[in-house]
Amino acid sequence: MADQPSPEISPAELAALAARLGQPAFERRLQVQHQLETDPESDEAGPINVQRMVQKMRVLAGILHATGLAGWGRRNMRDVCRRENILRLRGLPAAFRGAHLLHLSDLHADMDPGTVPAVIRAITGWEYDAIVLTGDYRAHTRHEWATALALCGEVARALRPGVPAFAVLGNHDPLEMVPGLEALGWRVLLNEALPWRRGGAELWLAGVDDDHTYGTADVARARSAVPAGACAVLLSHTPSIYADAASAGFAGFLCGHTHGGQICLPGGFALLNNARAPRWTLRGPWEFQGMSGYTSVGAGACRVPARFFCQPEVTRHTLE
Repeated sequence: MADQPSPEISPAELAALAARLGQPAFERRLQVQHQLETDPESDEAGPINVQRMVQKMRVLAGILHATGLAGWGRRNMRDVCRRENILRLRGLPAAFRGAHLLHLSDLHADMDPGTVPAVIRAITGWEYDAIVLTGDYRAHTRHEWATALALCGEVARALRPGVPAFAVLGNHDPLEMVPGLEALGWRVLLNEALPWRRGGAELWLAGVDDDHTYGTADVARARSAVPAGACAVLLSHTPSIYADAASAGFAGFLCGHTHGGQICLPGGFALLNNARAPRWTLRGPWEFQGMSGYTSVGAGACRVPARFFCQPEVTRHTLE
């Protein structure tokens, strides 16, 4: 799919996003987005030296091509698997026990033409009652995003109709993508929370903006929208705010961003950890202070169109 101009967003739409996100976070996000677009030396902002990491990944891409491993890595990247997880949530209403939650993360939809078809093959025919998406719909951190949005539309059309979908933005996603994502039926949570209703009961889904690049995650603001005593799950792009989420009383925490390392040694040991979080939060299920967490290794790939010993996934959480 050829690159296409990104849709314009109106001042009224921006004002509405500012009110939802919170004015300080809104101003910071736009400032960092402007930095990314105008500074040719900056591939990505943030406290981690991502520029150095990007350079390493470019060297790695050259090595893969020189050694003939690039094709194997690309085939691995297109081999998206279904992964099952039991998500145990304290205080879960009885109406939600046994419910299935489909978790998609790190689509990076415009990175490789094989990604979206592989994701659609993996989700087709699967049963689930709600959907969560934990960010990084676009492959790059700069320039046009209309191509990624159009490809996300292909994924949206393959999902079960009428199933509620809750999403957050990742560090690759501009704020201006929100109206387009929501037009697909994916309700983006910008430091907000909404109820998922089932059988007369409610499970609250809260979501924060990106902490990795933008530093605009506001856990307290997201939690304040949840009624006292209600069972709530926090959606975050990155696991870095796991301790804040537990302190705020969330029963569950779902995220992505890490890709599980993407390029790993045999046995799945990640060579790189691009999150400010312990290695035990890098992939799969984990627990912290009574909060059940899960970090998706993602369905796509970033920087290098390859995976080794880290199969991409779509995940179905069964609630208990």
